[in-house]
Amino acid sequence: MIVVDQHWFGRALETVGAWMLGILWLLPLLYAVWTAFHPAAYATRFDLFAPLTLDNLTAAWRAAPFSRYLLNTVMLVTLILAAQFVLCTMAAFAFARLSFPGRDLLFGVVLLQLMVMPDVLLVENYRTLVQLHLVDTILAIALPYLGSAFGIFLLRQTFMTIPQQLDDAARMEGCGLLARLWRVYVPLAKPTYIAYGLVLVSYHWNNFLWPLIITNSVTTRPLTVGLSVFATTDQGIDWSIVTAATLMTSAPLLVAFLLFQRQFVQSFMRAGIR
Repeated sequence: MIVVDQHWFGRALETVGAWMLGILWLLPLLYAVWTAFHPAAYATRFDLFAPLTLDNLTAAWRAAPFSRYLLNTVMLVTLILAAQFVLCTMAAFAFARLSFPGRDLLFGVVLLQLMVMPDVLLVENYRTLVQLHLVDTILAIALPYLGSAFGIFLLRQTFMTIPQQLDDAARMEGCGLLARLWRVYVPLAKPTYIAYGLVLVSYHWNNFLWPLIITNSVTTRPLTVGLSVFATTDQGIDWSIVTAATLMTSAPLLVAFLLFQRQFVQSFMRAGIR
């Protein structure tokens, strides 16, 4: 009679399932890599001896102003990241450590914003930016995202786990309000900042709907919108060039993940433990 270790069987099943999900997730990326570095004739068939080429990357780079799209995206993400770190830090510190009338009520209003989907506000945001004459600008793309209810909530919860004794010690050393925030709270919340920053950069690097609505010209389009315009039927769909353009737009995030994978995982784990 064969006795099967249920614990071993369960772990083996989980491992097989994880590998299958990983392969399914990786297949589109593998197809994009294969198609981008091979002639168009091999876009729909696999040949181990198919010739490699960089012509697709060159053609994609020349067919659309991807350098401008990349610059716009970097400027957009940097603006949002800097603004959210400053605003969310100040608000989270106020909700976590300061006492003022209506603090809990205001924090409840902030939490209510988590229940509002961003897509619901597209029309009103567009009307507001039209009145401000900011349509088709990078600031217009970033403005609705300069503050984040989730960022305030996440940093507030992190700040509340920092012992009050450290704050009191810094106060006794003569540190003012901003000095205590900068020297005590921000360094101890570094894993949370890294984890939140990674999610923030990834989201706004790939954000599509709002930039599509608010931009009209090459000078303001980010990579996602530029790629969608590039891949329209008016341009004539060549999947080799389209996948080459897709790799160019996603390459910075992929390279960053491969280089800093360990730091990514450790930051999320530490932030989750706190």
